[in-house]
Amino acid sequence: MSIPPAAERSGPSPLEGSLASFLADFHALANLAAEHSTPETSGEPLLPALTAHLGVDPRTPATLTEEISPLRTADADVALEHVIAAHGGGEQLGIGGGDQRWHNSLSEIVQYAGQHGMFPIGPVEFRTVPVGPQTERSVVAFGLHLFAFDGNPVAVLQRGSNPQFGAAAKLEVLTPDREVAAAFLTQIRTAMNSHSVLRGQVVTFTSSEYGPSAGGVTFHARPAVGAGDIVLPEGTLHRIERHVLGIGAHAEALARAGQHLKRGVLLYGPPGTGKTLTVRYLVGAASDATVILLSGQTLALVSLAAETARTLAPAIVVLEDCDLVAGARNPHTSSPLLFEVLDALDGLSADSDVTFLLTTNRVDVLEPALAQRPGRVDLAVEIPLPDAPARRALLDLYARDLAFSTQAREAVADTAAGATASFVKELVRRAVLLAAETGAADLVGDQQLRAAVAEMMSDGHAITRATLGATGSGGFDDPTDVDASGDFGAADDFGDGAGVGWFAHAPRSGATYAPGPSPSASFGRPAHGGGGGAAPGDGAAPGDRAAPDDEATAGEETAPEDDRS
Repeated sequence: MSIPPAAERSGPSPLEGSLASFLADFHALANLAAEHSTPETSGEPLLPALTAHLGVDPRTPATLTEEISPLRTADADVALEHVIAAHGGGEQLGIGGGDQRWHNSLSEIVQYAGQHGMFPIGPVEFRTVPVGPQTERSVVAFGLHLFAFDGNPVAVLQRGSNPQFGAAAKLEVLTPDREVAAAFLTQIRTAMNSHSVLRGQVVTFTSSEYGPSAGGVTFHARPAVGAGDIVLPEGTLHRIERHVLGIGAHAEALARAGQHLKRGVLLYGPPGTGKTLTVRYLVGAASDATVILLSGQTLALVSLAAETARTLAPAIVVLEDCDLVAGARNPHTSSPLLFEVLDALDGLSADSDVTFLLTTNRVDVLEPALAQRPGRVDLAVEIPLPDAPARRALLDLYARDLAFSTQAREAVADTAAGATASFVKELVRRAVLLAAETGAADLVGDQQLRAAVAEMMSDGHAITRATLGATGSGGFDDPTDVDASGDFGAADDFGDGAGVGWFAHAPRSGATYAPGPSPSASFGRPAHGGGGGAAPGDGAAPGDRAAPDDEATAGEETAPEDDRS
């Protein structure tokens, strides 16, 4: 069947008439359904209340929006409370509408309010958030503030973040005069900084499960670590304290002399030597500073941490194991987080009282641009393996109330060459555990200490043999195997004492930090097995020192480069 041209048609076709009739009936049905679906008690309409407060139709003025970091929702709530109270107070209204509210801006809410009962006045929604290690605050999660700002009527919709709906925390300001809205938000920003719940706290940022952004903040009690709990070479702790704490203490004098305040401090050395404990001591000693701790996945939030630290100075930003994101660049492994670290260090103004405190076990592969350029890192301090006197001091520290004899303590300190502070701490605990297993935990003494050190040295040998692919026995096969004199035996009874576990293997004991043109030249390793000077072809700078002879073991084997941690 052919269809005649439009020009030849004399009127609407039967099909067009049927479609028009169907659409009219469907529209009538939709209106009828809407009328019956709206309860008689749908709530007081929103538009009349807003019109009465603003003095104009709320659908005509533009809204001004300020997005709030999810880390600072409590700050925004506190700031609103202070600013509104300073201008005579106000009232709060809730907005109904279920989840649909989160998908609409304030402008859209007032446009649709009242249509089919949408967005009536309802209860204010609150949410509890932490504001300290053991304190919380109820903040407005979705609510409308009505008040006067310098005599001008203002309505502010405060909403918290709702990442599952893609909704960020924000303040939306509705007022007939846009300049009033801008002035109000300026006061809010100032109040957020002056009354911040983060100021003077120790915090970590958490990642959002819905994306790579920050998800929230966790508060920590400030560590109570004393200087007496730190065992480092003489003068080392003082140098670190002077740079991290001293510059802040003399900030005014330095500023008058035109000197910069921002600083970067790098603590490097083998695992288990006390870098983290030193950081905990500094965090505890900086009692007025805001401290932001980043490690693992949260290192990705370094830019946000730097921005927050600048706002809440004096502040310390701790980047633990920074080599995870700041390793040397090459065409195959360059990390975008590295550039964020560099930008964060460069982005602070010279007068910012902010310390970047970095730790690493792998200074030999650390990005030279990060480690060598003043203004990024201007103090690098080695936290080395403890020597014999340091091991004795560590043993006295961790076993202060235990009945180990002086002879036993000296023997452990002399023979456990290459052991770290972590090893000594675990050694004491294992001795107590051995006594507890016999039902005499209060009678721990030299016998348990001898058994513990023998057991742990044997474990160390097993791990070392496995990582090096070697076979054969070594060390103590019997945990009670001591010589007739009751001593712990010569140092070589314990094997190389390096390479794995509590025994550090990268970088080597005694190596010194010396900036150079390449990562390998930045950290000179001593020759293995004692002796003096760096290993040939290592790129070590003159003046590198080797491990002391009493720390080296004859026939020491070296863990492969890939095994370094």
